[in-house]
Amino acid sequence: MKTTYRPAARVLCLDSAHRLLLLRWRDPVDGARLWEPPGGGVEPGETPLVAARRELAEETGLDPAAVLDRSVPIRRDVRWKGERHIGTESFFVAHYAEERPSVVRTGLLPEERSTLETHAWIAWAELGVLRDRVEPPRLLAVLGTLAPDCPWCAGPQP
Repeated sequence: MKTTYRPAARVLCLDSAHRLLLLRWRDPVDGARLWEPPGGGVEPGETPLVAARRELAEETGLDPAAVLDRSVPIRRDVRWKGERHIGTESFFVAHYAEERPSVVRTGLLPEERSTLETHAWIAWAELGVLRDRVEPPRLLAVLGTLAPDCPWCAGPQP
Protein backbone atom coordinates (compact mmCIF):
# COMPACT_ATOMS: atom_id res chain seq x y z
CA MET A 1 0.00 0.00 0.00
CA LYS A 2 1.35 3.41 -0.95
CA THR A 3 2.01 5.79 1.97
CA THR A 4 1.64 9.53 1.49
CA TYR A 5 2.73 12.22 3.93
CA ARG A 6 -0.06 14.79 4.04
CA PRO A 7 -0.17 17.67 6.51
CA ALA A 8 -3.74 18.87 6.96
CA ALA A 9 -5.99 21.15 8.97
CA ARG A 10 -9.48 20.50 10.37
CA VAL A 11 -12.13 22.58 12.09
CA LEU A 12 -14.27 21.50 15.03
CA CYS A 13 -17.43 23.53 14.37
CA LEU A 14 -19.78 24.02 17.33
CA ASP A 15 -23.31 25.39 17.05
CA SER A 16 -25.12 27.33 19.79
CA ALA A 17 -26.26 24.07 21.43
CA HIS A 18 -22.64 22.77 21.42
CA ARG A 19 -23.33 20.21 18.68
CA LEU A 20 -20.32 19.24 16.58
CA LEU A 21 -20.41 19.28 12.78
CA LEU A 22 -19.14 16.06 11.21
CA LEU A 23 -19.01 15.03 7.56
CA ARG A 24 -19.54 11.42 6.47
CA TRP A 25 -17.35 10.28 3.60
CA ARG A 26 -17.46 7.02 1.62
CA ASP A 27 -14.17 5.65 0.35
CA PRO A 28 -14.60 4.98 -3.39
CA VAL A 29 -12.08 2.10 -3.29
CA ASP A 30 -13.32 -0.07 -0.42
CA GLY A 31 -16.69 1.52 0.44
CA ALA A 32 -15.70 2.19 4.07
CA ARG A 33 -17.37 5.19 5.67
CA LEU A 34 -15.96 7.62 8.19
CA TRP A 35 -17.12 10.70 10.05
CA GLU A 36 -14.67 13.56 10.53
CA PRO A 37 -14.63 17.32 10.99
CA PRO A 38 -14.37 19.52 7.87
CA GLY A 39 -10.84 20.05 6.62
CA GLY A 40 -8.17 18.84 4.28
CA GLY A 41 -4.64 19.19 3.01
CA VAL A 42 -2.44 22.19 3.55
CA GLU A 43 -1.44 23.61 0.15
CA PRO A 44 2.14 24.77 -0.52
CA GLY A 45 2.62 28.26 0.93
CA GLU A 46 -0.42 28.02 3.24
CA THR A 47 -0.37 28.09 7.00
CA PRO A 48 -2.56 25.53 8.76
CA LEU A 49 -4.97 28.33 9.80
CA VAL A 50 -5.36 29.55 6.21
CA ALA A 51 -5.89 25.95 5.06
CA ALA A 52 -8.47 25.31 7.80
CA ARG A 53 -10.47 28.40 6.83
CA ARG A 54 -10.25 27.61 3.10
CA GLU A 55 -11.28 23.98 3.56
CA LEU A 56 -14.17 24.95 5.86
CA ALA A 57 -15.53 27.40 3.29
CA GLU A 58 -15.11 24.89 0.44
CA GLU A 59 -16.69 21.92 2.21
CA THR A 60 -19.46 23.64 4.20
CA GLY A 61 -19.96 27.25 3.11
CA LEU A 62 -19.74 28.26 6.78
CA ASP A 63 -18.08 31.56 7.70
CA PRO A 64 -14.33 30.88 7.86
CA ALA A 65 -13.77 33.99 10.01
CA ALA A 66 -15.25 32.03 12.94
CA VAL A 67 -12.19 29.76 13.02
CA LEU A 68 -10.06 30.74 16.01
CA ASP A 69 -6.29 30.91 15.61
CA ARG A 70 -5.37 28.37 18.29
CA SER A 71 -4.79 24.77 17.24
CA VAL A 72 -3.92 21.33 18.55
CA PRO A 73 -1.62 19.11 16.45
CA ILE A 74 -2.78 15.49 16.08
CA ARG A 75 -0.81 12.74 14.38
CA ARG A 76 -3.09 10.97 11.89
CA ASP A 77 -2.79 7.64 10.10
CA VAL A 78 -5.78 7.14 7.79
CA ARG A 79 -6.44 4.80 4.89
CA TRP A 80 -8.29 6.46 2.02
CA LYS A 81 -8.70 5.52 -1.65
CA GLY A 82 -6.32 2.58 -1.35
CA GLU A 83 -3.53 4.65 0.18
CA ARG A 84 -2.23 5.27 3.66
CA HIS A 85 -2.13 8.98 4.57
CA ILE A 86 0.04 9.96 7.51
CA GLY A 87 0.93 13.34 8.91
CA THR A 88 0.16 15.95 11.47
CA GLU A 89 -3.22 17.63 11.28
CA SER A 90 -3.85 20.94 13.03
CA PHE A 91 -7.28 21.01 14.65
CA PHE A 92 -8.97 24.39 15.16
CA VAL A 93 -12.34 25.33 16.67
CA ALA A 94 -15.11 27.61 15.38
CA HIS A 95 -18.22 28.71 17.28
CA TYR A 96 -21.49 29.61 15.53
CA ALA A 97 -24.27 31.61 17.20
CA GLU A 98 -27.17 29.68 15.69
CA GLU A 99 -28.34 26.08 16.00
CA ARG A 100 -27.34 23.82 13.11
CA PRO A 101 -26.15 26.49 10.67
CA SER A 102 -26.89 25.60 7.05
CA VAL A 103 -24.16 23.71 5.26
CA VAL A 104 -23.70 24.04 1.50
CA ARG A 105 -21.42 21.98 -0.74
CA THR A 106 -20.86 24.40 -3.60
CA GLY A 107 -17.08 24.57 -3.09
CA LEU A 108 -16.44 20.83 -3.34
CA LEU A 109 -14.23 19.34 -6.02
CA PRO A 110 -15.94 16.77 -8.30
CA GLU A 111 -14.26 13.82 -6.52
CA GLU A 112 -15.39 15.24 -3.15
CA ARG A 113 -18.98 15.59 -4.38
CA SER A 114 -19.05 11.89 -5.15
CA THR A 115 -17.60 10.76 -1.81
CA LEU A 116 -19.20 13.17 0.68
CA GLU A 117 -22.45 11.43 1.62
CA THR A 118 -23.89 13.67 4.31
CA HIS A 119 -23.24 15.92 7.26
CA ALA A 120 -24.73 16.14 10.75
CA TRP A 121 -24.63 18.39 13.78
CA ILE A 122 -24.03 15.77 16.47
CA ALA A 123 -24.42 15.95 20.24
CA TRP A 124 -21.47 14.46 22.13
CA ALA A 125 -23.57 11.60 23.50
CA GLU A 126 -24.34 10.51 19.93
CA LEU A 127 -20.67 10.14 18.97
CA GLY A 128 -20.48 6.73 20.60
CA VAL A 129 -23.49 5.37 18.71
CA LEU A 130 -22.47 6.39 15.19
CA ARG A 131 -22.30 3.24 13.08
CA ASP A 132 -19.28 4.36 11.09
CA ARG A 133 -15.76 5.16 12.29
CA VAL A 134 -15.14 8.62 13.80
CA GLU A 135 -11.79 10.32 13.18
CA PRO A 136 -9.73 11.19 15.05
CA PRO A 137 -10.52 8.48 17.62
CA ARG A 138 -10.08 10.83 20.65
CA LEU A 139 -12.13 13.66 19.17
CA LEU A 140 -13.57 14.87 22.49
CA ALA A 141 -10.11 15.14 24.03
CA VAL A 142 -9.07 17.40 21.15
CA LEU A 143 -12.20 19.48 21.64
CA GLY A 144 -11.58 19.66 25.39
CA THR A 145 -8.16 21.16 24.73
CA LEU A 146 -9.48 23.72 22.24
CA ALA A 147 -12.67 24.60 24.13
CA PRO A 148 -12.10 23.90 27.83
CA ASP A 149 -15.42 25.60 28.70
CA CYS A 150 -17.30 23.11 26.52
CA PRO A 151 -19.99 21.43 28.65
CA TRP A 152 -19.40 17.97 27.11
CA CYS A 153 -15.69 17.77 27.61
CA ALA A 154 -15.71 17.14 31.36
CA GLY A 155 -17.43 13.76 31.12
CA PRO A 156 -16.19 10.39 29.96
CA GLN A 157 -15.57 9.82 26.28
CA PRO A 158 -18.19 7.79 24.45
